[in-house]
Amino acid sequence: MRKLILTMSMTLDGFVSDLQGGVQWVFSGDQEAIAWKIAKLGEAGLIAMGSRSFRDMAPFWATSTSPFAPPMNRIPKAVFSRQGAAVLEPAVAAIKNAKAGELQPGAESWTTPYVASGDLAEEVAKLKAQDGQPIVVLGGATFARSLIAQNLIDEYALMIHPIVLGKGIPIFSDLPEPKRLELVSSQAFPLGAVAQIYRPA
Repeated sequence: MRKLILTMSMTLDGFVSDLQGGVQWVFSGDQEAIAWKIAKLGEAGLIAMGSRSFRDMAPFWATSTSPFAPPMNRIPKAVFSRQGAAVLEPAVAAIKNAKAGELQPGAESWTTPYVASGDLAEEVAKLKAQDGQPIVVLGGATFARSLIAQNLIDEYALMIHPIVLGKGIPIFSDLPEPKRLELVSSQAFPLGAVAQIYRPA
């Protein structure tokens, strides 16, 4: 059974974005931290996300030349959407209608995501039972909170950035009870970010 890994960038005070969804602080320019994130992403056999994140990410990554673009485009996608595949169609159509030469290698993976519209725990169990590399969850604080609240995360890969926002969007705010985690590894980077790997204790 493959693992479900939640990968998130966070502030020191526990937020994954500001109240408007801004994450400018994530792009610190720390090349070693960026290389760590790309390597972690490259271990995935499947990228999972909520439908809102898919709609934001698909058109962007399909044409991006960022160092993150190759794994983001190459790795298959699973999108969790109670509304089914219809809500994804505008983003998929934008990629299919892109001009020749705009799309990056692997961009077609965004046009054929697996759409998980059933019970969250059942859909996750089905994906975990498949052969392959780990499932990496990217983006979507609401989606992440749902996975955390139902104890579906096998590993947390958190990049803690040296900034405090005071106000923002958390992912550990809907816990039915305290959750103990075991620190597996920790790695500090030159500009102050720290990568922390945790598993449920």
